[in-house]
Amino acid sequence: MTIRRLAEEARLSGAVVHAGVVYLAGQVADDATLDAEGQTADILAQIDALLAAAGTSKAGLLSVTVVLADIADAPAMNRAWDRWLDPAAKPARMTIQAPLVDPGWKVEITGIAALPPA
Repeated sequence: MTIRRLAEEARLSGAVVHAGVVYLAGQVADDATLDAEGQTADILAQIDALLAAAGTSKAGLLSVTVVLADIADAPAMNRAWDRWLDPAAKPARMTIQAPLVDPGWKVEITGIAALPPA
């Protein structure tokens, strides 16, 4: 059994790759002072980097969960999402409201992606 752990931190890995699937940890903005649109753009760039390190891209995303600290930020989050999204490879997605660990965080995004065939 081969498991690759990417971007390891003290408590978690940024992504785990196993059996052709990439599991993304919840990603948050590096700069919590940004608005929801800015935080989303930051997070999506991090996701691009993690997926590239795993050997795939956003075109391989199967499912995404977006957590907003305030659901009123959905339009701002969607502006960044829509600029980033590959319209030919839209993942399944859900968006929910929930408190986030750091009160400065407005958005957290996690997902599951497939690796391309070997």
